Amino acid sequence: MKLNKVFITTILLFAIVSCSSLKNNQDSTMAKNVKKVPFGDPYIMLFDNVYYAYGTHSENGIEVYTSNDLLKWKKENHLALHKDDSYGEKWFWAPEVYNVNGKFYMYYTAEERICVAISDSPLGPFKQAVQQPMLEKEKAIDNSLFIDDDGKPYLFFDRFNDGLNIWVAELEDDLITIKLETMHPCIHVSQSWEEVWPRVNEGAFVLKHKGVYYMTYSANSYESHFYGIGCAATTDIKSGWNKYLDNPLLQKPKNLVGVGHSAMFIDKMGDLRIVFHAHNDSNNIHPRHMYIGKAKFKKVGGVEKLIISQDFIIPEIME
Repeated sequence: MKLNKVFITTILLFAIVSCSSLKNNQDSTMAKNVKKVPFGDPYIMLFDNVYYAYGTHSENGIEVYTSNDLLKWKKENHLALHKDDSYGEKWFWAPEVYNVNGKFYMYYTAEERICVAISDSPLGPFKQAVQQPMLEKEKAIDNSLFIDDDGKPYLFFDRFNDGLNIWVAELEDDLITIKLETMHPCIHVSQSWEEVWPRVNEGAFVLKHKGVYYMTYSANSYESHFYGIGCAATTDIKSGWNKYLDNPLLQKPKNLVGVGHSAMFIDKMGDLRIVFHAHNDSNNIHPRHMYIGKAKFKKVGGVEKLIISQDFIIPEIME
């Protein structure tokens, strides 16, 4: 018995569509089952061949996750920093951890004040010997440490004196005390893409490459879909910061919105990476999640330029 060719073609098409639909449903189900790392303002440090991630999430302090490959992450069963050991009772934001001379320094925000706590381990417990902010007389957030080639330490942070804008100051050798007389503005809202809502330049992270300082920063409210990442560069760490004309370097990549507050690190392969957060989805801000992308320096018009890839990986929590 011969089947009509049209009938056979229809059956084949139906089978293909059904398989495709099944695969899409499976992919969708798998995507929903992926447990992402729920960090805003994420930061990653590689130490002793282990990755440590810190971020904004807990009401009681700062959480820490660990990973061997950047893909699978384990949530440690204790807070790296607990509010009992720190300044402030709430709003624990934007931690960054640095290994300096065998001690680990956590720079973080609590109650819109910049603070630093110290530990003998990247897992903590981090503690403040004197529980007070680095700037006692004014609000400030998003403090980030940079140590120059000559060993001089600097702190970058946001001040609330024209919306939010980024400043720099020298630190004493204790890496805690700000030399107030050295405070100097770096950047403020000045490009059209930054003016969606409201006046915000925040979340500075600075690295040095071939004698040039590069600052990634975020603009617009973290609540906005148009939160994004820009870059500014200078040869003088205290002044002369020039924003890239093609900013933002990362904004709404693929299906993500609210992308920002980034930091960079070198992975086990020696490659430059960038970690950032994005909204939960297009309709909900929280919980924000951590994503990891690639960055590199490339000559453009004879000038070294920081490039951020539009591709990223989605870190998952191990069960």
